[in-house]
Amino acid sequence: MINYENVLSQRTVGIKPSGIRKFFDLLDGMDDVISLTVGQPDFVTPWHIREKAIRSIEDGKTYYTANGGMPALREAIAGYLGRRFSLFYDGDNEIIVTVGGSEAIDLAMRAIIDPGDEVIIPMPSYVCYEPMTQLLGAVPVIINTKNENAFKLTAEELKAAITPKTKALILPFPNNPTGAVMDAEDLKAIAEVLKDTDIVVISDEIYAELTYGKRHVSIASLEGMRERTILVSGVSKAYAMTGWRLGYIAAPKEITKQMLKIHQYAIMCAPTASQFAALEAFNNADEDIEYMRAQYNRRRIMLLEGLETIGMPCFEPKGAFYVFPQIACSDKMTSEEFCNRLLYENSLAIVPGTAFGDCGEGFARISYAYSVKHISSALERLEDFVKKIKK
Repeated sequence: MINYENVLSQRTVGIKPSGIRKFFDLLDGMDDVISLTVGQPDFVTPWHIREKAIRSIEDGKTYYTANGGMPALREAIAGYLGRRFSLFYDGDNEIIVTVGGSEAIDLAMRAIIDPGDEVIIPMPSYVCYEPMTQLLGAVPVIINTKNENAFKLTAEELKAAITPKTKALILPFPNNPTGAVMDAEDLKAIAEVLKDTDIVVISDEIYAELTYGKRHVSIASLEGMRERTILVSGVSKAYAMTGWRLGYIAAPKEITKQMLKIHQYAIMCAPTASQFAALEAFNNADEDIEYMRAQYNRRRIMLLEGLETIGMPCFEPKGAFYVFPQIACSDKMTSEEFCNRLLYENSLAIVPGTAFGDCGEGFARISYAYSVKHISSALERLEDFVKKIKK
């Protein structure tokens, strides 16, 4: 009989499963549960986007595309980045279309990171960065961002974390799970720390269109940063297209040339129908973005006001579609215990802050990518639970 301990990669075995999935799996088989767990828009992909994909299939356009993506789509992405964020890239040589933003992150890391390199990761943050670093045999260097700093990465924290082995900085803003953003002044301070190094920034900007109050600023737009920045993003959040699995990379051609080799061998190309849908999105869906952002903002304000009434302190998130409140209403429970009891006793699912790093202890992530009615009912259950545990 085969001994799987001798077969399986020890790096893979040593990776912890996603804390989000671990908690989400608890929902299976439970009735009458209200869930505010998933970072997935409740909007349906706009019809004119869906129609383009349907038409492409009806017209028999079911072939492989160029490895880097359809030339027209890469040009559309370049046009979109210039129009929306004043970022200017050559669609032919500096943009790669990927299978979701997740593949974009994976390509970026594999193209530049070798075993033993150090990768700086601000936390709390999306769950994939640390395990991807470990799978490459590199060393995650965690910076625990702080509530009192609105969960921003500071230049002082970054400078203290840099060593001769530092290869990359992950910059995940607007942030999942906190909703934190980095404005232009914050980014200029980070750029000043990096300017005389060879450190590459992997800037995850999947929530760039979902900011409230100020437009998103990419670090790649700052002087001296384009040459050292790999921008990763996609259509999932801005256009309500999570299931289409369509992302992209924008980076200097010296880097995309290497990423394209990995993409060729691992993926070949992104799904053709999804590329036609994305082409329509980038060219003709600016108004859809504005509509959905306005709805998210309404929900954001509603949720923040509800949490204040309940007595769960929360800094005001200015991006994405999450709030990250403190569970200070109970000093006797961990984040996971709080969320487990809330689920089993009041049938409300939110995600423990520790799913996004140890520094998430004492917090929970609540998504407002849900309807106003859904959020209203959830707040009622949350208020009932908090009143009960305070007695």
